[in-house]
Amino acid sequence: MSSANDFDFIHGPWSVQHRRLAQRLAGCTDWQVFGGSCRSWPLLGGAGNVDDNLIDLPGGPYRAATLRSWDPAARTWQIWWLDARRPGGIGVPMVGRFEGGIGTFFADDSFEGRPIRVRFLWTRCDTPSPRWEQAFSGDGGQTWETNWTMDFTPAA
Repeated sequence: MSSANDFDFIHGPWSVQHRRLAQRLAGCTDWQVFGGSCRSWPLLGGAGNVDDNLIDLPGGPYRAATLRSWDPAARTWQIWWLDARRPGGIGVPMVGRFEGGIGTFFADDSFEGRPIRVRFLWTRCDTPSPRWEQAFSGDGGQTWETNWTMDFTPAA
């Protein structure tokens, strides 16, 4: 059952191996692989956390932050993404919870002007190498295209 401690596994410094589809929702099978780093820490007395990311995209690095907040009444997490390339806005919140050791989060958003459903999955959270993945659905969640994965290893 989900709790305010679900994201305790991510606190600290990490090295990140990214895999990202070169094009999303276009039938693309070409993956870009690149590195990055992440540092995460708790806030709100443990009912939230934030992380600072350095993402070494092939076209040049950028920074981004994740803010997560636990809602004890709904027993869900909300996750927001702030991208330094677009500092004037924060993304729509992903909402979800952990069940059976897997965190599943959803949001309705848009991509290239069309509505999409977005899914985040957190897996392997009980190992030294947790994984995050993002998938898009252009058909309301009938089918999913995983387009980004992040594999975390503790930073030296």
